[in-house]
Amino acid sequence: MRRALIVGAVVLVAAALAVPLWRLAPAERRLTAHFTRAVGIYEGSDVRVLGVRVGRVVKVTPMGRTVRVDLRYDRDLRVPAGAQALVIPPSVVSDRYVQLAPAYDGGAALPDDADIPVERTAVPLEIDDVYRALDGFNTALGPNGANADGALADLVKAGRANLEGNGDNLHTTLDSVSRALSTVADGRADLFGTVGNLQVLTTALAKSDQQVRVFNQQLADVAAQLAAERADLAAALRSLAIALTEVTTFVRANRELVRSNVTALADITTVLARQQKAIADILDVAPLAASNLNLAYNPRSGTLDTRNDALGSYDPATFVCAILADAVALPQLPAQCTALAQTLAATGLPMPDQLRRLLGLAPANPAAPQVPQVPQQPALPQLPDLGGTIDRTLGGILKVVP
Repeated sequence: MRRALIVGAVVLVAAALAVPLWRLAPAERRLTAHFTRAVGIYEGSDVRVLGVRVGRVVKVTPMGRTVRVDLRYDRDLRVPAGAQALVIPPSVVSDRYVQLAPAYDGGAALPDDADIPVERTAVPLEIDDVYRALDGFNTALGPNGANADGALADLVKAGRANLEGNGDNLHTTLDSVSRALSTVADGRADLFGTVGNLQVLTTALAKSDQQVRVFNQQLADVAAQLAAERADLAAALRSLAIALTEVTTFVRANRELVRSNVTALADITTVLARQQKAIADILDVAPLAASNLNLAYNPRSGTLDTRNDALGSYDPATFVCAILADAVALPQLPAQCTALAQTLAATGLPMPDQLRRLLGLAPANPAAPQVPQVPQQPALPQLPDLGGTIDRTLGGILKVVP
C-alpha cells in the first residue's frame, strides 16, 4: 500500500511540473529575413503564405545597405527549407506584406529561428526607380549622350522620311505578318507533329547508322563502276544520238505514211471499242464452243454429230436485224427492221432484245428452249484397216496440218 502511494505521488509531481513547461513553450516560430529595402513594411505587417495571413512582422531594423525584418508565424505551419521572402504590394495605396513562397508540399522545413539571406528575398520596383531609369534613359539619348553629334536627330529624320507616305504599305505589311503568325499559330499542331516526325526520322537514321554506311559504300561502288565504264557509256550515248537522228529522219520522210497508219489504227481501235461487247461475248463463248466441238466428234464414225440450229428460235430476217442492231447505231437501222420489230411485238412472237430495245421495250430473258436428247447411236461395225490412210481424229476430220 505504501509503495502504491509513493508511485502516485511521483506521477502527480511529474504532471505538475509538465504543465508549466507546456505553457512556457512558444506558440509561434521565429524567422529573420534580410531585404535590400523594406518600404511599406512596419511592425505588425502581415506575413502570408498563398495570400493567407499566418504571422506578423515584429521588428524592422536597418543594417547599412540591407534591412533586417524579424517575423513570427504559426508554430503548426511548415515552410520549405529553401523558401523565399517577398515584399508584395497589393495596390498603390494599400499596406504591403511579406509573402513566404512557395507553399510547403513535402521535404525539409525551416527550423525555428531560421535566417533567410538577401539573395532569397525580393522587393517590388518603386516609382522612384522608374523615374530614375527614365531620367537615365533620357540623359543617354540627350545632347550629352547619343545625340551629342545629332545622330539621334538624324535617325528620327531618316525614319520620318522613310515612313512618310508608306502608312498603307506599313499597315498592309503588319496585317500580313499578323495573318501569317495566326496561320502558324493555327497550324502549330501540324508544325509540332512535323518536328516530332523529324525527330523520329533522325532517331531511326541513328539506329540504322550501319545500314546507312553500307548504302553509302554501295553507292560509292556504283559511282566508281560508272566512272570506270564512262567510255562505254559515252559510246552508248553517241550510238543513241545516231539512232535518234535516224529515227527523226525516218519519221520526217514517212510522215504521211505514219499519219495514215495512225489514222487507220485509230479506226481499228474505234471499231474494237464499239465491238467490245461482241469481243467479250466471243471470248466467253469460244471456250464453250471448242468444248462442244470436241464433245460433238464421234470417233467411231469419224463424224461430227451436231444439230443445225444456228438461227435459234428466230427467222433469218429477225436474226439479221439483231446482228445489225449490235453493229450500228439504232437510228441507222433500215426501216424494214423497225417494221419487223413492230409486227413481232403486235403478234406476240419471240423477239430478240436488240429489236425490243429498238421499240423501247424492256429486255426479255426467255428461258432457253429445251434441246431434245439425241439418242445414242448404235455401235458401228469395225471398218477394215486400209493401211492407215483414214485419220479418224478430230484433227483429221478438220484437215488440220500438224
